[in-house]
Amino acid sequence: MERGRPANTGCPGEGGWLCRAAWALGSIPVNFPGKVLPFLFQALHQLYYDPNIENKNLAQKWLMQAQVSPQAWHFSWLLLHMDKVPEIQYFGASALHIKISRYWNDIPADQYESLKSQLFTHITRFASGSKIVLTRLCVALASLALSMMPEAWPCAVADMVRMFQAEDSNVDGRARCLALLELLTVLPEEFQTSRLPQYRKGQVRSVLAQECGSVFPLLEQLLQQQDSPGFIKQKVLKCFSSWVQLEIPLMDCENLIQAAFTSLQDPELFDTAVEAVVNAISQPDAQRYVNTLLKLIPPVLGLQEQLRQAVQSGDMETSHGICRIAVALGENHSRALLDQVEHWQSFLALVNMIMFCTGIPGHYPVNETTSSLTLTFWYTLQDDILSFEPDKQAVYQQVYRPVYFQLVDVLLHKAQFPSDEEYGFWSSDEKEQFRIYRVDISDTLMYVYEMLGAELLSSLYDKLGRLLTNTEQPSTWQHTEALLYGFQSIAETIDVNYSDVVPGLIGLIPRISISNVQLADTVMFTIGSLSEWLADHPVMINNVLPLVLQALGNPELSISSVSTLKKICRECKYDLPPYAANIVAVSQEVLMKQIHKTSQCMWLMQALGFLLSALQVEEILKNLHSLITPYIQQLEKLADETPNPSNRLAIIHILGLLSNLFTTLDISHHDDDHESTEVKKLPVQQGPNPVVVVLQQVFQLIQKVLSKWLNDAQVVESVCAIFEKSVKTLLDDFAPMVPQLCEMLGQMYSTIPQVSAIELTRQLVHIFAHEPAHFPPIKALFLLVTSVTLTLFQQGPRDHPDIVDSFMQLLAQALKRKPDLFLCSNLDVKAVFQCGVLSLKFPEAPTVKASCGFFTELLPRCGEIAPVGQVVHENGKALLQAVLEGIGGQASRSLMDHFAEILFALNKHCFSLLSIWIKEAMQQDGFPSARVTPEQKENFSQQILSRERVNKRRVKEMVKEFTLLCRGLHGTEYTADY
Repeated sequence: MERGRPANTGCPGEGGWLCRAAWALGSIPVNFPGKVLPFLFQALHQLYYDPNIENKNLAQKWLMQAQVSPQAWHFSWLLLHMDKVPEIQYFGASALHIKISRYWNDIPADQYESLKSQLFTHITRFASGSKIVLTRLCVALASLALSMMPEAWPCAVADMVRMFQAEDSNVDGRARCLALLELLTVLPEEFQTSRLPQYRKGQVRSVLAQECGSVFPLLEQLLQQQDSPGFIKQKVLKCFSSWVQLEIPLMDCENLIQAAFTSLQDPELFDTAVEAVVNAISQPDAQRYVNTLLKLIPPVLGLQEQLRQAVQSGDMETSHGICRIAVALGENHSRALLDQVEHWQSFLALVNMIMFCTGIPGHYPVNETTSSLTLTFWYTLQDDILSFEPDKQAVYQQVYRPVYFQLVDVLLHKAQFPSDEEYGFWSSDEKEQFRIYRVDISDTLMYVYEMLGAELLSSLYDKLGRLLTNTEQPSTWQHTEALLYGFQSIAETIDVNYSDVVPGLIGLIPRISISNVQLADTVMFTIGSLSEWLADHPVMINNVLPLVLQALGNPELSISSVSTLKKICRECKYDLPPYAANIVAVSQEVLMKQIHKTSQCMWLMQALGFLLSALQVEEILKNLHSLITPYIQQLEKLADETPNPSNRLAIIHILGLLSNLFTTLDISHHDDDHESTEVKKLPVQQGPNPVVVVLQQVFQLIQKVLSKWLNDAQVVESVCAIFEKSVKTLLDDFAPMVPQLCEMLGQMYSTIPQVSAIELTRQLVHIFAHEPAHFPPIKALFLLVTSVTLTLFQQGPRDHPDIVDSFMQLLAQALKRKPDLFLCSNLDVKAVFQCGVLSLKFPEAPTVKASCGFFTELLPRCGEIAPVGQVVHENGKALLQAVLEGIGGQASRSLMDHFAEILFALNKHCFSLLSIWIKEAMQQDGFPSARVTPEQKENFSQQILSRERVNKRRVKEMVKEFTLLCRGLHGTEYTADY
């Protein structure tokens, strides 16, 4: 070995230093911390300056271990020497904080005072030093105080104030003042994040609230002193902001809140003062102090002039801050302030101030970002008004209905698009923020309808009518679009079927001069929102349908036009036969021209499916022939081509179009609600279902496509989707296709097992397995899928968790719908059982959940299906073993309820066997976890077998309790929400 070079131990890091450092932590006595320092310095240097990210991570990992080691109590103080660089000092201070906050019980009580004294000394020393180190030392002392109060340190805060106010010739007075303010600021913050037990938290919070009497007079004094520099006042306001979050009574904060209002006039203090006022006002407990809240209204109203000046000068930060204050007071305390009837005018003035903030000039988010802050306030105020008893509510409605009508005008103005030129300069992010903002406005308008009712629709209609008929003052498209948007916002979610203004609106829509994409979009969405109304007033369909069909040809209106046509076809299908030929022709044209993206093409096919459902069978077949023949021809051509990426996408697209068409084409009207079938009952259709006719015609073609693309999961999935959606829609009408589909699925799955084939098999089992006529092909398919999947298990199923998941769901479905499938002599029930046990040990939670579902269905069949009973009798212990392993820590805690279901089923159907198995299993050392004692295992076994075993909820609780013990988490903070 070369002299002078450290031996390479094989550890990561330069020269194996990390291994030697780890040895140092574990081997050097705690009273020789100096031996660890070289490693600390090297690790810190590597963390901060090494460009290699792997080395940084290794250093950080070791440093985190060092911070919690016993030596940390000693080396921390050495790292805080003034000759060290701030990075090293900071690590020392952080290590102290971690030891105090997390390992408090390691500190002997007789060392509390010494530790406190050392921390005070170092904070004083760093008062004029590094700010980040000072803050960490203050946090450490704060954590110490929280752990000691009230018993071991009854007047902690008062002592802190007194200690730093004492004259010390070595430290500058301002530096001491800043250090004290830093300490007082971090104390409540440390309390909020501390790991104190719940009972201690309440105790300490109460003590801190009382101690504010030592803090607030000092803060008031510093704010009022004329010679206090700005940075001191800023620190004071931050300190106050921190303390008010301890739920200090609002009346005790009055003087400081007023001082904070005064500070709003100082630009340097503005942001900090806003934060302090908002935090003070927003405390949940503040509503108890109504008199203080009333005193706050005048100073808030007094900010209006400053707000107007900020808006005029484009000072967005100031207008934003003042708006936050007004909204905080109004939103958090509207109920309390509404209750003060004699002060209704001052509260109304506050509401009007918030209205000004809502309507602040400029376009969101480019010229202003304030108006969005106010929207929740209008919800809260409305809820509070409508929560009063009827008499009182009537009085407030009289006052506030005009306000809410004004709000509608303001919101619609804010929802207006900017000029085309200006909008063109907006970034994509700004456009997206504006879109979301308009959605928020839409939600608010919908909510406001509850307050204003039908009068709101009348108001919008009158304004739109005047706008469109006024030839002297032509309006901008933005104004028209905003009014339509308002109407659409309400009509989308509110039942407008009885509104007397909708006929007029439908009559106005064709008069709109559409010269802009945004306006055209809104016209489309408005028509779509009125589709249910059109279903009840079919005579008006012809007023708007031509507009929608015309818009279909514009790619810029793709989403709005296609979704609107789909809504009309769904809601009005029984009244569309006169227009069907035209709708199909236009749709076919835009589909052939490939104007729309894939998702809109799929929507369009769904729309056509709804449309065709209401026609006579002959008409359906005629339109289907016209509609899908071009695609069938294209598919035939593609099926003859050598597979490549471009024809793959084309095949998937065509198959997708067919499956979406068949999703909604339902002549039996399974999806119609009760009312519509009552009102517009169609004659029962005779003959085969048109979808089945088409599927039978293209079946061989689909088989041909599959033969070439069987290796492509997405193509196979697309083929299965056609049949799966058809089965779901047609139900029993799909019956003629069952034999040949079962045969095709068997061939597919035998060649290459894929999830989509199992999912389709599950659908067929669900719908047809109980019918004697279809049982033979279903049985053959089920046995084949099971046989192939069992072979997959023999080869190693870990690479196919999705197939295992779907297979377990298929088995559960078979047990639910047709348990006789498990009586088949060709079914290896034992192998199926063993596969289920193996699946319980998969790391993927969905697979384990599906396996639990299988056993939950299987175990109740022990008595009625002899092969199942025999397998459970012979192999049930292996099942219990797997379940206990999962509970013991092998499986995610989120799965415990599912394991409990299996235990419950075992208890109910195999109790005598379970009592033997669980005893044998629990006798294994370290099973199901090394963390549980024999007594705890025995207790769990007895609980599971006790009388409470018949209570599923209790069994789940037992399992949750035991899994926490097995994982070493029982009684820890990690289980609070479990």
